Amino acid sequence: MSHTNTRRDFVRLATGAAAIAQSIPAQTGQPSGRIDVFVSAGEKRFSNEPQIEWQPAQGPAEGAILLDPAKTYQELLGFGASLTDASCYMFNQLAPDAREQLFHELFHPSGMGLSACRICIGSSDYATKAYSFDEGEPDPEMKRFSIEHDREYILPVLRLARKVNPDLFLLASPWSPPGWMKANKSMLGGAMRQSSLAPYALYFLKFLQAYAAEGVPVDAVTSQNEVYAEQDGRMPACVWPQEMEMWFISRALGPLLARNDIATKIWLLDHNYNLWGRVLCQLEDRTVNQYVDGVAWHGYAGREDAMTKVHDAYPAKHAYWTEGGPEYREPGYQTNFSRWSGTFTGILRNWSRCIMAWNMALDEQGRPNIGPFYCGGVVTIDSRTKAITRSGQYWALAHYSRAMRRGARRFDSLGDIAGLSHVAFANPDGGKVVVLTNPGAARTARLRLGDMMAEAALPADSVTTLSWS
Repeated sequence: MSHTNTRRDFVRLATGAAAIAQSIPAQTGQPSGRIDVFVSAGEKRFSNEPQIEWQPAQGPAEGAILLDPAKTYQELLGFGASLTDASCYMFNQLAPDAREQLFHELFHPSGMGLSACRICIGSSDYATKAYSFDEGEPDPEMKRFSIEHDREYILPVLRLARKVNPDLFLLASPWSPPGWMKANKSMLGGAMRQSSLAPYALYFLKFLQAYAAEGVPVDAVTSQNEVYAEQDGRMPACVWPQEMEMWFISRALGPLLARNDIATKIWLLDHNYNLWGRVLCQLEDRTVNQYVDGVAWHGYAGREDAMTKVHDAYPAKHAYWTEGGPEYREPGYQTNFSRWSGTFTGILRNWSRCIMAWNMALDEQGRPNIGPFYCGGVVTIDSRTKAITRSGQYWALAHYSRAMRRGARRFDSLGDIAGLSHVAFANPDGGKVVVLTNPGAARTARLRLGDMMAEAALPADSVTTLSWS
């Protein structure tokens, strides 16, 4: 079923989000009163359902989800997706009023409240063309450096997003350095050269300064998107050996940013869970460790508990989930919200401070796209009619981003209940949130908090957000 972007839908969704956001001051002692319920199931999308109540607990706690707000974990940074060249291009195709309305829905705290997004340093595979900010003959002093390409529609889109949500956090990642920095002299595939590392640090500095001058300061960077993804030379990509990334961060980029008083954070890896061993080796180096704030993870290979392995070894280094998205051709692309919600719960239960999905917006055929893949957007903008539809991933994100705010703390939720996943957060204002994902048949979930309990009816193939003050 397609969900077009109507004003009626927007008002309904914004009203539901506002009900969650308006929490009263922090609770003390046992919970009491009513719990707000929001459900996606069947034809319902983040539907505000009848409230349920806390009741005195009776009987054993076996089979219940045990909540313990006193035992806390990571602090939340936020939720969002990637504002690639392709996504910004598609947003630019909308009429100004439609674009502003959609951005209010996506970024404003009364709507989706998306607050952590990824952008590209130069071209990714989702772009109108392959480009860097300094193509041509070698230019180690960056005399030719220019972000002119981004001024047409990327920077205006980023400024609008920040206008709607001034707290928007931006991570910037390159898919390839300029071709002259690589052995194959092309942005497509290939590997980084050691002799290019110092000039590349200057390239990063120029990018950060140029974007800040345009009113779009960048909060974090990674050295390379997917350090082992050469992609057979079919798209902007670059292989980075472990020791080369270590040298770049510890002896080039980190010191250069420090000398220039650039507060932008540096994150390692920006690749899959199965490379957790590489991360451990890199963080053993004290100089690398000094400059690195955390690790950027993708979910295409390996298991999410890799983030916990790294956290246990280096608890001061944060985990950030920075890429993952659906294919527009896959069955249930617009209805697979329970699958994505289960994925998000696993990510959050393994210390990640954020969830950044892949392309925020693409057309109905996953374009613009210069790569070999078939990714779909969090939202789809029809290339002909400009009608907007929302993916299952969008609705999964809604159950988290509409209820949880930056600074929220994950707290303990225990209960290994077959086929049911759960995660709990306490917002800075003291409001509590639990997201329950039930991909199977309809069932009832019992929550227990101290001497109180509540029962929630979970429809088949559903995501349910419970919120109370």
